[in-house]
Amino acid sequence: MKYTRMVVVATALMVLGPCTYASAAGAPTWRTAQKVVLPSGGIGLPQGYLPALSCATPGNCTAAGAYSDNNGNTHGLTLREVGGVWRPATAIAPPAGATSIGLTPYAVSCATPGNCSVVGAYRISVTNVQPFALIERSGIWKPTSKIVLPKGALVAGQSAALRAVACSSSTSCVGVGIFTAGSASAPRREAFVAREVAGVWRAATLIAVPTNANLNPYVSLSQLACPTVTSCVAAGTYIDANNVTRGLLLTTTGPTWSAHVITPPVNASIYATMSVGGLSCASAGNCTVLGTYVTAQGATQAFIESESNGRWARALPLTMPNGAAPNPHVFLYNFTDISCRSVGNCSAGGQYRDSAGNYQGFLVNQRSGTWQSATTLALPSGAVSTGKNGGVVSVSCSSAGECSAGAAYLDSAGNYQALVVNASGSTWRSGVKIGLPKSALTVGVDGGVYSLVCHVGGCSGVGSYLSSPTLYAGFTLAAN
Repeated sequence: MKYTRMVVVATALMVLGPCTYASAAGAPTWRTAQKVVLPSGGIGLPQGYLPALSCATPGNCTAAGAYSDNNGNTHGLTLREVGGVWRPATAIAPPAGATSIGLTPYAVSCATPGNCSVVGAYRISVTNVQPFALIERSGIWKPTSKIVLPKGALVAGQSAALRAVACSSSTSCVGVGIFTAGSASAPRREAFVAREVAGVWRAATLIAVPTNANLNPYVSLSQLACPTVTSCVAAGTYIDANNVTRGLLLTTTGPTWSAHVITPPVNASIYATMSVGGLSCASAGNCTVLGTYVTAQGATQAFIESESNGRWARALPLTMPNGAAPNPHVFLYNFTDISCRSVGNCSAGGQYRDSAGNYQGFLVNQRSGTWQSATTLALPSGAVSTGKNGGVVSVSCSSAGECSAGAAYLDSAGNYQALVVNASGSTWRSGVKIGLPKSALTVGVDGGVYSLVCHVGGCSGVGSYLSSPTLYAGFTLAAN
């Protein structure tokens, strides 16, 4: 998966000029990717890691990721797009008292241009990792803050991180993450929430997991959405008392969080082994989560669970494209693989395997509350398949039915390429291979489009590519 690839499209189009590519009428026109200028001393992106992007308005975005130096140290970076122009990246300084370098951002959220928060983790020592938050106000970054963990957190041997953040206003943000509680001999991975109020991140508080959780619930949180200042949903997984991985939704409409266990589709195995990919909310009380589960026949399928007016329905299976294998091995990159621009109107994407054993990308739409069958990502001339490290990674919709997606595929030379595809009126149209900076040949196995954000009036994106046989560089994308 991306970032080994962790955690985000397609008949080639006519080139109109050195920096632009044609799109269907009314769809975004994508320009050639531009190389990210790293902070002083930076030589590349470790495993192509540039995952986080938030755009308060068209052409005004903030991205976050990691870069490495000549000594092999990992540092965090941010970069800003202002008025459609991307500026050079700046380094994130660790919180005061950090004794070693090793800072990794996981997420960013911007309420308005120049007012953002970045969250992640940094290393105090080889065996002690702590969460951090970084606040930008009026375009100026404040000193990085260490998040105070809940009572009962391990002092030594801690492994904590803020994994997601959502800012509902320029003075109010929420972050969720994980930490280690208990003792060194009996550790428990628990969930926490932290809040930023008027420019200050408060101490984190424990979020209670379901009552059927294992003694070590091994909570994993990766997604967060806050449609309003008081309404938030976080998504992830936990392990129950029978050692089965369950889907987990944590919701709040005030100071108290409650846990909701995702009910697997009716064809799920009793050992459903669920995973959670993307989460998107059209409004407060109307959210949708995308994930995978194991069926009673042992196939890995995709599911959708939706919330309507504050009530979650049972998860539904997604229908894969014609020609999918009996076990399609559905895989989600866990970045921004679902986008809901209005209630009952969403688009999503990921990867699956066809009956010939080839890896393919898929795209799927919900219209007026009904999920359609998924369609296969159409690949440009000369493509072989999406490859194990390809498929749809990121989806963003500017309005219902008007969407863009970022993906990767294998060409006939065995090189991974990145591309974007647009949907208009719910139909996914032909896309465009991304022209890489300095005519680079490939995005590599860990590169590609990590994140896209589209508004009416334009789209922005970030990703990475192989700038040399051993080094990844970052790129930015823009469309209008």
